[in-house]
Amino acid sequence: MGRTGDRTADVVIRRLSVFRKISPQTAAALDDAIRGRITTAVAGQELVTEGDPADRLRMILSGWAARYKSLEDGRRQIVNLVLPGETCDAQIYLLKHMDHSISALTPVVYAEIERERFEALIAADRVLGEAFWCETLSDAAIQREWTLNLGRRDAYERVAHLLCEVVERLRPVGLLDGDSCAFPITQTDLADATGLSVVHVNRTLQELRSAGLIVLRERTLTVHDLKALKEAALFTPDYLHYLALS
Repeated sequence: MGRTGDRTADVVIRRLSVFRKISPQTAAALDDAIRGRITTAVAGQELVTEGDPADRLRMILSGWAARYKSLEDGRRQIVNLVLPGETCDAQIYLLKHMDHSISALTPVVYAEIERERFEALIAADRVLGEAFWCETLSDAAIQREWTLNLGRRDAYERVAHLLCEVVERLRPVGLLDGDSCAFPITQTDLADATGLSVVHVNRTLQELRSAGLIVLRERTLTVHDLKALKEAALFTPDYLHYLALS
């Protein structure tokens, strides 16, 4: 498996470090735990399915995944993205079953840590436990913002807001290249995340391009004027609760 920097866990450590400062000793222990079970998924593959036992947590090391709910007729709503360095619900093992599914949107490399190993890690370092709880609270805040997005923002604001959020979530893990970042998901994925039709998503992206705010080409997003895009989206990053960046 490809590694990020000197440790497999580096992208996870960078993510957690926006919430709390992680010591080198704890980073090494987390790296060891992550190396214990690393697996891969191809685009479209389920990492976990609604109803499965919730007996472990998962951390995305590379690639993009999505949490989603679906109806019996197959209609899907993406309820959040899971980006490199992020945890798929650090406290999910406290529940009996998964209440949603997680699917790879791109090829994904991820780690699984079982309950006993994770509880030993956070018991050994209270700060690490706080960092994971902060990430969980940030995820909940993101969920509230997505609810506002679906309920009150118009299509233009909705798509622009999601683009702004992706940029801000990729920033602390070092996955911005100047004003550009990977944006490997399809317009169908965007439609399922924003509650719009694919046709409406395509039209909205064209409007954002025509306004000179973005270029979306070859699975790369370039934001020419992030300040203007944030204004168009009515976006403020405060809800992410990135203390290390404030």
